[in-house]
Amino acid sequence: MVSSNASASVRYPSPAPSSLDTLVSHLVASKRSLSSIEHVWRANEIVTSTRLHLEASVITSARTSFLRAGITNQLHTLGKVHTHSKAIEFEGAQEYGEVLRTLDEADKRLKGTLESLRTTMVEHSLRPTSDQRKTLLDFVDEGGVDKLLTAVEASANAAKEAHTELVETNVGFRNGLGQIQKIIEGSEERRRQALKEASSESLNVDATSESPIPGILQSMEDRAKDMADNLESLVKHFDLCVTAIKHTEGGGDAAQRLTDDLPEGVAVGEEMAGPPPEPISDQEREEMLDVLAKDAEQVEEVLTETRDHINEMETLFGYVSVYMSQLDHEHSDVITAFGQLETLETRLHAFAAQSQVFVMKWDDEKAKINERMEELESLGDFYSGYLSAYDHLLVEIGRRQFMEQEMEIVVQDAMRKLDTLYEEDSSKREAFKNDYGDFLPVDIWPGLANAPLQFEIKPINGIEKVPDISKSIIQRAIRRVEGKA
Repeated sequence: MVSSNASASVRYPSPAPSSLDTLVSHLVASKRSLSSIEHVWRANEIVTSTRLHLEASVITSARTSFLRAGITNQLHTLGKVHTHSKAIEFEGAQEYGEVLRTLDEADKRLKGTLESLRTTMVEHSLRPTSDQRKTLLDFVDEGGVDKLLTAVEASANAAKEAHTELVETNVGFRNGLGQIQKIIEGSEERRRQALKEASSESLNVDATSESPIPGILQSMEDRAKDMADNLESLVKHFDLCVTAIKHTEGGGDAAQRLTDDLPEGVAVGEEMAGPPPEPISDQEREEMLDVLAKDAEQVEEVLTETRDHINEMETLFGYVSVYMSQLDHEHSDVITAFGQLETLETRLHAFAAQSQVFVMKWDDEKAKINERMEELESLGDFYSGYLSAYDHLLVEIGRRQFMEQEMEIVVQDAMRKLDTLYEEDSSKREAFKNDYGDFLPVDIWPGLANAPLQFEIKPINGIEKVPDISKSIIQRAIRRVEGKA
């Protein structure tokens, strides 16, 4: 809309004379347009409120950023503590698993040996005939094995319980850290979302900026200035309408009547309250009416632009309100996170102590387990030696059987030779007696009539009876001893 002062130097073709009714119509429309001052007031209120929000947002953001930075640093430090404890937990789990595997292997070997003892029957010929059949396991005490395994299991369970407590403590601490981190990240995400919603060309907001308010405030101020300029143009148009009516015959009363009850705050020209205007030439009046007619056509356009501006400012202010709400929520979230962090830090000593408790407990139980594992290994070696010794016993019995048989062959051969010599000696003695006995006095040699010397072979240390064990059993024992079975 062009002001009256600027239009005075422009020359237009002479329009048709305007009637008083037309001028009054323009004045009524112009007066009605002045109610847009309410939009200007509202725009001023919005700009003022936005400035206050900007100041508050700077303070709130600074406090929030300070707290968030401190919390983030603390979370980083506590995260290192948690990582160290997790490393202890992981290392303990690996060592515990390795110990269990070693225990399982030792237990499996021992139980395998015991099962072999349980299934190995002692040869009946080795035992008194009155005894019931027995296995090799009947000659050992399993109570020691059970007691040892029970002690190992107790140590393993104690170590597992300590590790479980450490795991639960780590999980609780990790959840506490995660909850705080979730609050911090959630508040930041909501603020980024608010920035994203406000980031558009029409809002003049950078989505990567710390706050959308400075850009929004600039857009608001630009729109508010446009609205003020529009209002100023409308006021000038209103003044021109009044002037035109006053320079029209019979228009003075109409002008006075229509200029009453103007919207509060509208500052109109001095023509309103001054004396009747000085007469002007027809040329000047025609130029004034031409400008008036052109401005009247733009009144609705100016009002539409003003309404668009105020609507846009209301929308912008809505973004500001949402952002401030998010900023307050973010600050509240950070305060909540800080409180949770303080609570978590009060548990830090107990948390760190739990790691040390586990290390000490695990070292103690591990030492006990290793000691008892050595006992298990020794016991397993003893039972394996016992089982092997029984096989060697069977081999030894076979050897003794063979030696006894060899000795009997020698004795039998010797007895045959002795018997032959005895018979030969007896026969020759009888022949000598028959040939020369009658001629020799009986008392010439008292031993002349004695029988030949006779021998008997028998054990000098009692009778040893080697058990009667079949050759097949002994052969299987030999193969086991030689590792072929």
